[in-house]
Amino acid sequence: MEVRRMKIGIIGLGLIGGSLGLDLRSLGHQVFGVSRKAETCERAMERGAVDDAHTHFGLMQETDVVFVCTPLAVMKSTVTELVPHLFEETVVTDVGSVKGWVVEEIAPLWPNFVGGHPMAGTAESGIEASQRDLFKEAAYVLTPTEQTPLSAVQRVEEIIRPLGTRIYHCQPAEHDRAVAWISHLPVITSASLIAACLHETDPAVFELATALASSGFRDTSRVGGGNPELGVMMARYNKAALVRSLHSYQNVLAQLVEQIEQEDWASLETVLQQTQASRPEFLK
Repeated sequence: MEVRRMKIGIIGLGLIGGSLGLDLRSLGHQVFGVSRKAETCERAMERGAVDDAHTHFGLMQETDVVFVCTPLAVMKSTVTELVPHLFEETVVTDVGSVKGWVVEEIAPLWPNFVGGHPMAGTAESGIEASQRDLFKEAAYVLTPTEQTPLSAVQRVEEIIRPLGTRIYHCQPAEHDRAVAWISHLPVITSASLIAACLHETDPAVFELATALASSGFRDTSRVGGGNPELGVMMARYNKAALVRSLHSYQNVLAQLVEQIEQEDWASLETVLQQTQASRPEFLK
């Protein structure tokens, strides 16, 4: 696939921003980065994630597309500061895991804004965690609205498609309800698993549990042991959808507790048969 070379800006040179830079430069794009820390800029250049990087937005002039890869808490202020440095034709997109709040708050700041969310990541964070091919085979959700210019959506797609992504379009609210189930709820429930284990009061039992923990605990606790800032941002900016899914999870868990307490093994087995059969639907 022939790739049209573009000038691309990346604001926020952490795991996602740095990984984007590595892949986009390998495709021949010029990549310019902005980070609030000079040492991050230097490290991004050393790692080959950007052609140039700085702590101010002057590098974003003449870019075709700017990816905003900052935490949600500072995204609005970042875009507000960015806008005066952009050409009218520049497309701005983000990588935030919540889209309703982002589209509502950010889209009015720039007409060529396209909400985006690459469903990729690791338990690590920062520029040192960035890696090539992070987005290969990963879902990449775009949430254009009726006001989003088609040309802006097409430009973002032109950039992310060669990364090997699977592109999906949906409404921001649909996105937030979907990721509440398969991304945000798992983070909170995984964290609650770790927190519950910490309530063991017998030191000998606790020590034995930590010694015996292996693949099952590692798999179910992974996302709960990730970046706390990301977990808080998910809850803060996707509160309604996350609370809705948590209440549903709470109800299901209560039913399972009751089945075990009542020794209703037939009902418990039925639930486990259903979950065994349904899990592959989420892992196609």
